Amino acid sequence: MGLRYTATYQDDEVTLRRLTRGVAFVGELDEQIVATVTLYPDGVEDGPCEWYRRMGVHYFGQFAVKPDLQRQGLGRRFVQLMEVEAAKRGAEELALDTAEPAHHLREWYERLGYREVELVQWGSTNYRSVILSKSLAPCP
Repeated sequence: MGLRYTATYQDDEVTLRRLTRGVAFVGELDEQIVATVTLYPDGVEDGPCEWYRRMGVHYFGQFAVKPDLQRQGLGRRFVQLMEVEAAKRGAEELALDTAEPAHHLREWYERLGYREVELVQWGSTNYRSVILSKSLAPCP
């Protein structure tokens, strides 16, 4: 697709800044890092995404699973972990963003209960992003 995801080229300084703004989680297998994700609380976003700036909305990013371990449920478990951790921290919604052209990812998140709420053009990417969000309120 030719998408330029920030996490694929960011330097160590950007990585450190992004990790320290939230709570990082790492998955290991046989002493190798196989997955990573960072949960960001409300109040830390100051960029162009209005949804991320809302109080009660936490979001996650820096999310990756080693390619040869994808499609085995690890990513789903990490998303579920983000939902539990965000709820523990008082979040009403959990959000994320992905590339608008990445239909397979958008569909995957929608199957997990996320809905599209906003479109954003980040300054560091060559695509528009879709913001997806899920209510963490218990179902009646």
